[in-house]
Amino acid sequence: MLGSTHGTLTTDSRRARVIACGERRPGPAVHGRVDDLDVGGRPLHADVPDLSRFFRPQSVAVIGASDAPGRPNTGMTRQLLDWAERVGARVHPVHPTRPAVFGIPCAPSVAALPEQVDLAVLLIADPLPVIGELAEAKVKFAVAFASGFAETGEAGAAAQRRLTEAARRSGLRLLGPNTNLNAFEHFRDDLTGPAIALITQSGHQGRPVFALQELGIRLTHWAPTGNEADLESADFISWFAEQPEVGAIAAYLEGLKDGRAFLLAADRAARRGAPVVAVKVGRTETGARTAASHTGKLTGADDVVDAAMRQYGVIRVDALDELQDTAALLARARPPLAEGVAVYSISGGTGAHVADLATAAGLPLPTFSAAKQAELHQWIPEYLSVANPVDNGGHPVGDARGRKIIDALLADPSIGTLICPVTGPFPPLSDRLVRDLVDAAEQTDKLVCVVWGSPVGTEPAYRDVLLGSSRVATFRTVGNCLRAVRAWLDHHRFTASYRSPFDEAPRTPSPSFRKAAALMSPGRQLSEHAAKQLLRAYGIRVPREQLVTSAAAAVRAAAQIGYPVVMKASGDRLAHKTELGLVRIGLTSASQVRDAYREFNDIARYEGVPLDGILVCQMVERGVEMVVGVTHDELFGPTVTAGLGGVLVEVLRDTAVRVPPFGEDQAHALLGDLRGRALLDGVRGRAPADVDALVEVILRVQRMALELADHIAELDINPLMVLPRGQGAVALDALVVCR
Repeated sequence: MLGSTHGTLTTDSRRARVIACGERRPGPAVHGRVDDLDVGGRPLHADVPDLSRFFRPQSVAVIGASDAPGRPNTGMTRQLLDWAERVGARVHPVHPTRPAVFGIPCAPSVAALPEQVDLAVLLIADPLPVIGELAEAKVKFAVAFASGFAETGEAGAAAQRRLTEAARRSGLRLLGPNTNLNAFEHFRDDLTGPAIALITQSGHQGRPVFALQELGIRLTHWAPTGNEADLESADFISWFAEQPEVGAIAAYLEGLKDGRAFLLAADRAARRGAPVVAVKVGRTETGARTAASHTGKLTGADDVVDAAMRQYGVIRVDALDELQDTAALLARARPPLAEGVAVYSISGGTGAHVADLATAAGLPLPTFSAAKQAELHQWIPEYLSVANPVDNGGHPVGDARGRKIIDALLADPSIGTLICPVTGPFPPLSDRLVRDLVDAAEQTDKLVCVVWGSPVGTEPAYRDVLLGSSRVATFRTVGNCLRAVRAWLDHHRFTASYRSPFDEAPRTPSPSFRKAAALMSPGRQLSEHAAKQLLRAYGIRVPREQLVTSAAAAVRAAAQIGYPVVMKASGDRLAHKTELGLVRIGLTSASQVRDAYREFNDIARYEGVPLDGILVCQMVERGVEMVVGVTHDELFGPTVTAGLGGVLVEVLRDTAVRVPPFGEDQAHALLGDLRGRALLDGVRGRAPADVDALVEVILRVQRMALELADHIAELDINPLMVLPRGQGAVALDALVVCR
C-alpha cells in the first residue's frame, strides 16, 4: 500500500461564473451572518463543529452503566472503559442504584457528576429526559444508542423531532439515535502516514474499511451517524477535511439529512483538496425504501444526488471493496506527475486485456516514442510489443533486466502511473518481479500499482513484500485498480482548478426579480405568453410574437412579424397544446391565419379550456432543439436540468442535472453528460450550434431557480432552439407552474 504526504496540483483555470446582481431580498438566518446567505436565504458557508472533544474527550460520563452479568449494557460499558483508557479519558459511570460499576464509583445522576464532562454516552432506552440534565451540566457531546425513532415510521419520526429540538435548545451536540459503538473502536496506533476517516450510517457496512488497518492502512476516526437527529454526515466531512492527518474521507451514506449542508461540507473538502469517497444507497427504489426503514433518511432522487456529488468532487462508488481501494489510494498517493498510464506485464494476453479495460475506464495509455521502444527492446525481444502495453515475455523479470525495464518505464515523462497485473504467482519469477516493483517505487514519486490476482492471497510475495510496502498500491482486482486510479487522477484534476461556486453565488436578487415576482400566480400555471414574459425579464430570448384576441388582429400581427408564422393558443390551463391541436406552424397567408384563429377558439370551447388569447409568433428554424428547466428536489431544493428537447423529450430522456449554485464550467460539464452532445457540434453537414448561448441560457435559468425558489415549482423551456454558432438561442415555448 501507498504512503506519502497529501497534496494537490496547481494549474490555472477559468473562473466559474454565476450571474446575479442587484438588491438584497430578506431571508431566514440559517447559518452565520446575513452576509453568509445567498439570494434565497440559504447558507453559503458551512458551520464546522469542533469535534476534537468528541473523539478525544478528557472526561466521559456513561449514563446507564452496568456490570451485571448477561446485560447488554455491561459489554458496552466494558468497551467504553477500554476505549477511555486508550485515549486517556476519565470515566464516570452514572446509575441511580449502583454504588460502583467495575469498581469505579458511580454517580446517581448527571447532576451528581464530580466534574464537567466532554462526552456523555447514553445507554438508556429513552434519551429525551436526560438531554436537559446534560445541558445544565454543560456537557459538550452526547451519544444516543436507542432505536425506535425515525426508522420506525411517523410516530418514531415525531419522537426524533422532539429529541432534535431538545438537543438544539440544550446547546450540546448529539450523535444518533440508532447508532452504535463504532466511534469507540480500537484504532491501531502503530501505523503511520495519511489516514482514512470513516463515516457510516450503518456500522456493519464500515467493517471492510476498518479492516484496512490489517493491511497497513491507517484509520483515525469512525463516525457512526445513525439517524442524525443532530450531528450529521456533513458535520463530520467538514471537520475531517480540516484534520491534517486525514488523507481521505470514506463514507457509507444511506440518506442525507440536509442537501445544502452536504454541499457545503463537500465544498469545504474540495477547497482543501481532501478526497471524499462515498457509497450512496438509493440507486434503485428497493435500496431507497430499505434505507428509509433503516435510518429513516431521505435518499433523494438519485440523478440529483449523483450530479451534486460530481459537482463538488465527491467520488461515488458502488461497492464496499471499491470504497476500500479507492479511499486507500487517494489517502496515501502523491499527486500525479503526469496523466499517462503504462501497463506492464509478463503476458501479451494480460497486457491486451488490461489495456482494453483501462481505455474503457477512461485512462490514457500513451504510445511510447520510437526512442523509448528502442530502449525497451534492449531487454525485451524485438518480436514483443512495447508500445504500451508492454509485454516482456516473462524471462526478463528473472534477472537484472526486470528492474531496468521498470526504471525505463517510470522515467518516461508522459507516464505518471505504472500498472503491473500479476494474474497469479509463478515463483521465483513473480517474487523477483514484485521485489523489483517495490524497490523501484521507493525511488520514484510516480504511482506504482500492482494487481495481485491470485485467489489465495497467502503467498509471501503478496503478504510480506507487497503489503509490507508503503509505496506500492496493491489491489486484488483489475477493475478496482483502474477505477481507483481514474478517481485519483480525476480528484487532483478537479481540485487543481476548483473555485467554490458559493464564493460567487448571488447574495442579492437582480432587478429582474421584481418584474418576475409580479408575474407569479401562486398555485397556478402561467400561460405561455406570461411564461415568455418571465423569460424576457431574465434576458432569455424569445421569438417576436403578439398576443391577439381577434382574427383581424392575428392577420395584422402576422404581417408585422413576417411570414411564415406559428400560431398557438395561450392559456393558464394549457400544458399540452400540440395534443389538443392548438399549434400550427408554417402559416404563409392571411387566410391560413384566420382559419387557424377560428379553429383554435372552436377547440377551446369544445374542450372547456379558457384562453387569454392566441399567440402569433415568428417561425424559428435551423437549430438543435433542447430543453432547459427547473424542478424542486426534496433534498437540494431547486435544480436545473438540460437535455435534448422537442416533442421526443419524454422518449429520448437524454437530460442531465446540476444543483445551484454552479458556474460556467459546470454548465458546460452538464452538456458533456448528454448522450446526444455531439448534435451540438454539428452532424451530417449541419453547422455547429451556439453552445455558448445555450450555456448562457442555462446560467440565466439557474439565476431564476435561485431567486424564484419560493415562487416556481416547475419550469420547462421546450423547445429551446439553439441556432448555429454566433446566432444565439431562442425559447420557442415555456411552461411555468407557480408554488
